[in-house]
Amino acid sequence: MDKIYLGAAYYPELWDESELEKDIARCKEMGVNCLRIGEFAWGRMEPKEGQFDLSWLVHVVDKLYENGISTVLCTPTATPPRWLLLKYPETRMVMHDLIRADVSSRCHTCKTSPVMREKNRVIVSELAKTFAGHKGVIGWQIDNEIYPYSEGCYCEQCKQAFRSYLKKKFGATENLNKAWGMARWSLEYNTFEEIEPPYPRQWRHPSLRKAWRDFHYTQIKSYIEEQAEILHYGCKNVGTNMMQHNSLSYYKLNEKLDVAQYNHYDTAQRLPDTAFAYDFVRTVKDKPFWVMETQVGWNGSEYAENGYRPEGACYANTWLPIAKGAEMNLYWLFRTHPNGHELGHGALYSSAGRSYRVSEEVKRAAEDLKKCEEFLTSTCIKSKIALHYSSTAHNNFESAPLLKGLNYRETLITKYYAAFRHHNVDVIDTQHALENYEVIVSPFLATVDENGLKERMTEWIKNGGTWIVGPMSDIMDENVKKYTHAPYSFLEELAGVYTKYQKPVANYVFKAQWTNDGECAVSTCYDAYECSEGTTSLAHYVAGEFAPLSVIAERKVGKGKVILVGSVLSHGDILRLVNRAPIAEASGNIILTERTATDGGMCGIIAVETEYKGGYVILNGEYTDLITDKQYSGKIEIQPYGVLVLKRI
Repeated sequence: MDKIYLGAAYYPELWDESELEKDIARCKEMGVNCLRIGEFAWGRMEPKEGQFDLSWLVHVVDKLYENGISTVLCTPTATPPRWLLLKYPETRMVMHDLIRADVSSRCHTCKTSPVMREKNRVIVSELAKTFAGHKGVIGWQIDNEIYPYSEGCYCEQCKQAFRSYLKKKFGATENLNKAWGMARWSLEYNTFEEIEPPYPRQWRHPSLRKAWRDFHYTQIKSYIEEQAEILHYGCKNVGTNMMQHNSLSYYKLNEKLDVAQYNHYDTAQRLPDTAFAYDFVRTVKDKPFWVMETQVGWNGSEYAENGYRPEGACYANTWLPIAKGAEMNLYWLFRTHPNGHELGHGALYSSAGRSYRVSEEVKRAAEDLKKCEEFLTSTCIKSKIALHYSSTAHNNFESAPLLKGLNYRETLITKYYAAFRHHNVDVIDTQHALENYEVIVSPFLATVDENGLKERMTEWIKNGGTWIVGPMSDIMDENVKKYTHAPYSFLEELAGVYTKYQKPVANYVFKAQWTNDGECAVSTCYDAYECSEGTTSLAHYVAGEFAPLSVIAERKVGKGKVILVGSVLSHGDILRLVNRAPIAEASGNIILTERTATDGGMCGIIAVETEYKGGYVILNGEYTDLITDKQYSGKIEIQPYGVLVLKRI
């Protein structure tokens, strides 16, 4: 990484040619050095079948490059033109009400349709051929927020492809029936042709729901990779912009892509939680990630919503991803659309070309990022702590949450990740390598038996790692099926316990305390353990029917240890188990990130205030703030939404 990019999405096809020069001038005034263009412009690129016009797009990219503004080009496959969708109706998805999608919005294509795939290849090939080697193009975004909208496509092509997917996975219906437990309620399939998708408004089998979701994600993966293969002939920074959740696995979808791309529209109030996504996306590829979309002042559609950002929030929202390892932060959008579905959405500039107060915050951030660019591009983030965030667990709990109202992602953020605001922590999926971590925390990791994780975790522990696992981890397989030989696939044996009770219910009957001292807060769900010889109870129940059974059991395994946790703990109790010093002492509203020089030496700390109130950090040593050039040591007060980039002296 040698540069920090700050910019927005821009739609030149909507504006008169005379506006381009004005918008370039606005970019320079604002400090914008990158624009993302082309994602919805297929109709302008191919106005009639087989008749291509990319000259206007080449002109825009050329003009931007001449003015020092880089371009991320997008494939327009989220919005095929009307002529295509009408001539080839099979390219339009069938919604869950079995009505074929009208030509009225975006992201309404069938990912299985061979015609749609072929038309994608044609337009993407034209783009790749035209822009191969263009110095102004620094990367590509494929499609747009590529998810199975309306719970997927229910057309006959998708149904047949789904049946083929299941046949390839299970081989015979007998295997599928056993894996899903279809004998219950006499639901066994006799042939794969009998299998129908899980239509909404019916009580749908969790395993069927999970399989339907997995099937669509498989289709999306190949849909994206077909385009990436074409684009790779001319560019090595190819990605696709993804949303907050991990239901469509970031790791799997990005296997053959080059850069992880992320979109979010979190409100100012959720700014602290946004850091969770950055600590996750950073781990997907071994290179800095790109934020492709975030709101400037407010978001919306035909109307504005989610409120206007308080003063300073846009500045902090610009800085936070960069602090967490991004090299690009793009806003949606540069200039408000003058008409259409999203004319109520905020932007850097209004449709009349006038800026807002939040625009000035982006300008200030651009100036400050430039001051810190050398520091940011020559340092990286190294974490000794990891938190598991599993795509399989996400989809298993989405299909069968077990706890009423359980939101897997929100639970990880609020109950676990929030404890680590003053630590470097990587948020990882189960495919991720383990060797660089000292402590791994794995709550609600529903499925452990995948990607060789059981064997890899055991070996990692033996080599000295500390695994803090549970609650509700290792409780079902990838088919949303519970284990029958024990409550877990292997955790009882690994931890040396017998699980006497498991209660996936939230109440306040159960209380616990640490074996040595003090209350141990427990909530949400409750497992109670009998410890075998060689296993130590760190905390036990003191009230309710579980007393005095263990709620936290520790066992040494080789040079390391496994700590099995049977309930949701407080932040303080989680940190007690982790037992690692923070980057620095700071107030809870401050997010700290330690940046390390590429030669291995400790280089500095970035502090971002995220809750619109004053805070502090206490430094152990002498530092220079690269934004203000002031020197600090000891306790520093930080203003609401303030940012400090502290390089150690």
